[in-house]
Amino acid sequence: MGKYDQQIANIVALRGTVSVTDLARMLDVTDQTVRRIIKPLVDQGHIEKLHGAIRAVGNPLTAPFAARMEQNRTAKAKIADHIANMIPDGASVAIDTGSTAAFVAQALQKRQDLTVVTNSAYIASTLALIHGNRVFMAGTQLRDYDGASFDRTAFEVIERMQVDYAILTAAQVDPMQGIRVAEQCEYDISVAMSAIARQTIYAIDSSKFLAATALVGLVLPPAGGTPLIVTEAAPQETGAAAKQGFTLQLAE
Repeated sequence: MGKYDQQIANIVALRGTVSVTDLARMLDVTDQTVRRIIKPLVDQGHIEKLHGAIRAVGNPLTAPFAARMEQNRTAKAKIADHIANMIPDGASVAIDTGSTAAFVAQALQKRQDLTVVTNSAYIASTLALIHGNRVFMAGTQLRDYDGASFDRTAFEVIERMQVDYAILTAAQVDPMQGIRVAEQCEYDISVAMSAIARQTIYAIDSSKFLAATALVGLVLPPAGGTPLIVTEAAPQETGAAAKQGFTLQLAE
């Protein structure tokens, strides 16, 4: 396997289709170099070449996780790029297991010397092979459908850390009460990661902002400081986030 093959596989798995120019920027190489290194991957049938772009032929992710990755793919990629631009080289980050978090991890491949703690095997593997990064996998027993860990070891690893940023995801946003997650284990991980971070950033696409009558799940407690919600389009209830102590930022 070539030097960039796994990175390219991760990128097309997350984004579906990616331009040669964007791929060159992510890999920090020239467009000409990208065209050279993708040729064997195209010849072997791993990716498909389009005019000025490449796209995935198959998806290596497990089916349930792959389905979540396909939902609002463009919005998630836009949010991820915006958040990655906020994170400087050398920063420390805690990242949860949501599908948007996986996009953020992919976008963070352009950063150097990161310290990362995550309970997602997929995110850990995405960032562990970047030179200079230090990646801590929180947990030992992984769920079979998304590679996430929520065992006691996961919390022990997280609680020993202090990070600059916690990058978290959510199932829904309640216009009256705040951010919701689907399961108790996700609630517990979100609280644990937020507790060790100087800044909490929620990566939430606009489809998650729902009317109160459509909401389910557990409401997260307020994060410390002024937590930030990054989304790709302004929700109808733009004032709700501010009332709950959040700063809303639109991905550019």
